[in-house]
Amino acid sequence: MVSIAQNILQVRHRLNAACEAAGRPADAVALLAVSKTCPPEAVREAFEAGQRAFGENYVQEALAKIEALADLQPRPVWHLIGPLQANKTRVVAEQFDWVHSVDRLKIAERLSAQRPAGLPPLQICLQVNISGEASKSGVTLDELPALAQAVAALPRLTLRGLMAVPEPAEDLAAQRLPHRRLREALEALKAQGLALDTLSMGMSADLEAAVFEGATVVRIGTAIFGARPRPVG
Repeated sequence: MVSIAQNILQVRHRLNAACEAAGRPADAVALLAVSKTCPPEAVREAFEAGQRAFGENYVQEALAKIEALADLQPRPVWHLIGPLQANKTRVVAEQFDWVHSVDRLKIAERLSAQRPAGLPPLQICLQVNISGEASKSGVTLDELPALAQAVAALPRLTLRGLMAVPEPAEDLAAQRLPHRRLREALEALKAQGLALDTLSMGMSADLEAAVFEGATVVRIGTAIFGARPRPVG
């Protein structure tokens, strides 16, 4: 049976190969291990294999995991990548380092107000519904510039960039299109004076397409932890 450590090594080889093919440095893209629905023991195994950044979708599950792994040093970097409800912003502001899924000013304002003064600013990505799917969260491209300017002005937050979960596609060329649109959206915001440096895009099935289009963070779950059990409830 292949271990999580072996899977991480394989993903890193795949990521390095994609960076080389795209003419980018191997360290240009960070690996975010998506540990949603995985037990703390799986995260611990990944941590012991050198992985430090972990992405979680469900706030309550993540909080239990953060507590169970509080002994790990250095502290893992926790990223919330799933939808965030207004009634859960306080614990996220207190416990997470990054939030990739901000798509409303109200959520950003609450995170800003609730981020403890003793912690570094919360790192924020705006989630864009890049494929226009009714079932997906995210701001539209038309709404993005106003939201980005408003969030960038909030205290206790640092707006870093954009995140998207594109509609699945079979071939590399089709996979690259939505990632290209997200990159172009980031470049447009930078042209408006925003200091952004993060494109959170690409998962197990479309890692290469995302790297070719400028991803700086790829969110990899299945290729590291295997197929997920369905979450309880």
